[in-house]
Amino acid sequence: MVGSGPNGLAAGVILARAGLRVEIREGAPDFGGGLRSKSLFDSEVVHDVCSAVHPMAVAARFFREFDLEAREVGLCRPEIAYGHPLDGGRAGLAYQSLDRTCAHLGPDGARYRWLLEPLVRHSQALVDGLFSDQRRLPADPLALLRLPTRALAQGTPAVKHLFSYDIAPAMLAGIAAHAIGRLPSLASGVTTLLLGHLAHATGWPLPRGGSSRIAGALADDFLDHGGILHTGSPVTDLRELAEVPAVLLTVGPRGLLDLAGRWLPSRYRRQLESYRYGPAAAKVDFLVSEPIPWADPELRRAGTVHLCGDQAAVFASETATAQGKRPDNPFVLLSEPMVADPSRGTRGKRPVWAYCHVPNGDPVDPVELIRRQIERFAPGFSDTILASHGTTAPQLAAYNPNYVGGDIATGEVGIRQLLARPVPRWDPYRTPLDGVYLCSAATPPGPGVHGMCGYFAAKSVLRREFGIRELPSLAPVRTVAAGGRP
Repeated sequence: MVGSGPNGLAAGVILARAGLRVEIREGAPDFGGGLRSKSLFDSEVVHDVCSAVHPMAVAARFFREFDLEAREVGLCRPEIAYGHPLDGGRAGLAYQSLDRTCAHLGPDGARYRWLLEPLVRHSQALVDGLFSDQRRLPADPLALLRLPTRALAQGTPAVKHLFSYDIAPAMLAGIAAHAIGRLPSLASGVTTLLLGHLAHATGWPLPRGGSSRIAGALADDFLDHGGILHTGSPVTDLRELAEVPAVLLTVGPRGLLDLAGRWLPSRYRRQLESYRYGPAAAKVDFLVSEPIPWADPELRRAGTVHLCGDQAAVFASETATAQGKRPDNPFVLLSEPMVADPSRGTRGKRPVWAYCHVPNGDPVDPVELIRRQIERFAPGFSDTILASHGTTAPQLAAYNPNYVGGDIATGEVGIRQLLARPVPRWDPYRTPLDGVYLCSAATPPGPGVHGMCGYFAAKSVLRREFGIRELPSLAPVRTVAAGGRP
């Protein structure tokens, strides 16, 4: 296994539990990929380096079976999953209670309920259908029949006419922006329905102590079942692994071309070369002295906040970014983890995690862009800043080579590219090279901390390379470790 992000660790857990001898080689000094946390400014304050909020850590099949909470990984669910402020001190609030959210939306509550309530009732079947390998009928195909009408309502220009007032459209536009691309689109419509209904189902939790706790639980299980984990051990040429019967790569198309491009069939190589990368993220970590002074005090209970303005502003900003233009009013996704997890900091020292969307490869320092956007909806925020650290899109790409140009989704999120990710192929995890497989977010079902790319790649490897058709149980079980964490 090359790479120890969530998909690599998920695949490693499955393969080790199946009885194989598995080694993971990670090029970075620490394992975890997008699941890393560290103290940036103060030893008592924990910042998430990449991902921070994890709806799929309880919803996706791999993590449901792995059961983080049974492994003492606390998943803190804020009462308000996300908020979306508007100018004038108003805000949309997605309470975990759908009823309370609908009441908050007034006359638009009935339409909001029509959109999401059937999905909440059938959440697990819906998630399993969307987070499949997209090559077989889901176990409950009826659950997906509720999607097309609603996806069209959210992913086409019809979305501009669905509600009477501005709060509900702004809230849903903020979720759509998680797709990181032109808005509206069918891909963003599905993203809205997926993340939107989870806010009222299993929630948008934050791991107690930081995202690295998830990586730690995965690594512990992997090591407990005989796995070997090497950090600071990059692979730069696939020939280094020529004697290994099966190799899983948590790399995108660009990474596979770098590792093995000269040995790939020309048609497959050309398909990889045509793979499209999307807009980028640029991130800021703030250390602040007190809770963010939102104009609407209710936002102080929201684990995630989307900043940009109304629906039209979000759509304009994201579309401009997808066209390669840096918007004056960038979409900002923010989390103040101590809203749900007081262990992340101390009195007078609190972490704030935020990123904005920028064109792919844009070198702009995001600190001022994001500070202004927060100040717009939280007057006085600037006075609370003790320290800040910006990470540009090119720096994100240097941190993780899968983030080409700063694209944290490892590829453009569109319907065509999601269905043929990374290339049109019945088994998208298997490459034309014998025994070589892909399991990064560039394979189905796509980006996010859900482990399902690793899950399906491991399933393919077990079946094709070792004749094992039954996946092992992922339930928590302690065995004698064959090694130790490096």
